[in-house]
Amino acid sequence: MASITLTDIVKQYGDGYPAVNGVSLDIKDGEFVILVGPSGCGKSTLLRMIVGLEDITSGELKIGDEVVNDKAPRDRHLAMVFQNYALYPHLTVFENIAFPLRLQKGKFSEAEIKDHVEFAADTLELREHLDRKPANLSGGQRQRVAMGRAIVREAQAFLFDEPLSNLDAALRGTMRLEISELHQQLKTTMIYVTHDQVEAMTMADKIVVLNAGNIEQVGSPLELYRNPRNLFVAGFIGSPRMNLLSGAAASKYSAETIGVRPEHLLISRTEGDWKGTVGVAEHLGSDTFLHVHAEGMDHGMDHITVRAEGEAGLNPGDTIYLTPDAQKLHRFGKDGIAL
Repeated sequence: MASITLTDIVKQYGDGYPAVNGVSLDIKDGEFVILVGPSGCGKSTLLRMIVGLEDITSGELKIGDEVVNDKAPRDRHLAMVFQNYALYPHLTVFENIAFPLRLQKGKFSEAEIKDHVEFAADTLELREHLDRKPANLSGGQRQRVAMGRAIVREAQAFLFDEPLSNLDAALRGTMRLEISELHQQLKTTMIYVTHDQVEAMTMADKIVVLNAGNIEQVGSPLELYRNPRNLFVAGFIGSPRMNLLSGAAASKYSAETIGVRPEHLLISRTEGDWKGTVGVAEHLGSDTFLHVHAEGMDHGMDHITVRAEGEAGLNPGDTIYLTPDAQKLHRFGKDGIAL
């Protein structure tokens, strides 16, 4: 295991396009860090620079106390788990997991390889699948094989590039738990790239929010949720998104823009700050998300999402009144920075 330190890391392509702009980040030994942001924000590029699959234009990358800018990927002692699993279809599960060990010709005996593979297989509940081929496995099982191959390398850190994006929703939920449990068991440094903020919120010790090659904010999931530094983070973290309102709705609170999360809006049938009509009601059992068309807002800012109790009895066409919880309100200035 090792800490990973990025200092003023820049990635600029031959045409001058800056994919990563001077990123500095400290990742502690054993920490689970998730890089999150919209498509094209630079998160996968940053991950590939750490593992050595992309050259660093400028800046310094250290693994532990060693600068590794010029080291080949195999010499960085990192394990990468790809989105498409990168398994060898003609090899069994056993041989797929053993492959990194066999590459180091002569270093491991057959007995040692067997021990390493079986440890990984037991950790990932793959023991009964060791003789099968990848084509006969489910998506979740293939992902476990890819993680098993990382485990046997005894790497200093595991790097994941959107590993669950090919799985269905139910299986993604299961694999989130399995990866989190794997981290707790192995206590290995993990860096994980995703565009799915649910993965980020539920798995990370620390989230790094990226936008256009820059870090917008770094912090724990709850810190980012409760105290977004700017409008970008406020609008990106949280599902459904935070409601962001400007104009008259914001000026009442001495701000250029105000933000209020769906669960921090009080609903009334008779009075409140904003009158609106329920457009769509998403009934999810314990919760119902109402998409409300509010009156008296600036053009293009009349849509408000509010969370109600599942048995609230509110339906499309109903008139309701909304009032933000003043203690949970977020205020932003003209520069988009939190006040």
